[in-house]
Amino acid sequence: MALKKDYEDIPGTFVFDADRGREGYQLNQFCISLRLQKNRDTFGENEEAYLDGYKMTDEQRQAVLDRDWNRLLELGGNIYYTSKLAANDGINFQQLAGLMTGMGNDAYRAMMVAGGRSPEGNRYQSEWDDKEGDA
Repeated sequence: MALKKDYEDIPGTFVFDADRGREGYQLNQFCISLRLQKNRDTFGENEEAYLDGYKMTDEQRQAVLDRDWNRLLELGGNIYYTSKLAANDGINFQQLAGLMTGMGNDAYRAMMVAGGRSPEGNRYQSEWDDKEGDA
């Protein structure tokens, strides 16, 4: 991605825009392929060989193999597609969010039931940088 966009300053998020969509096209094609049982079976038999069918970058491929959920989004993965990989591993969407936030399933669920994360101090990464300087 060429130019830094204003919305790249949102903490803990990778906005899925047209550039990220182009970057992650092959990664997302792989993920959505897992909607079919025959593909899940083939992937389960030999993950590396199955991934050979998609022209992903080495980083994308490694993120799939490592199940590095946040890195998948950073490298152009769409959360709705990458969640197919998680589902293939028996991880539901709530559990995935708990993993991605580092909170774990129970703490993530409790936060969401309580109304979600406060936007105060979480609107921009630069707000976090300011807090570090004040400490």
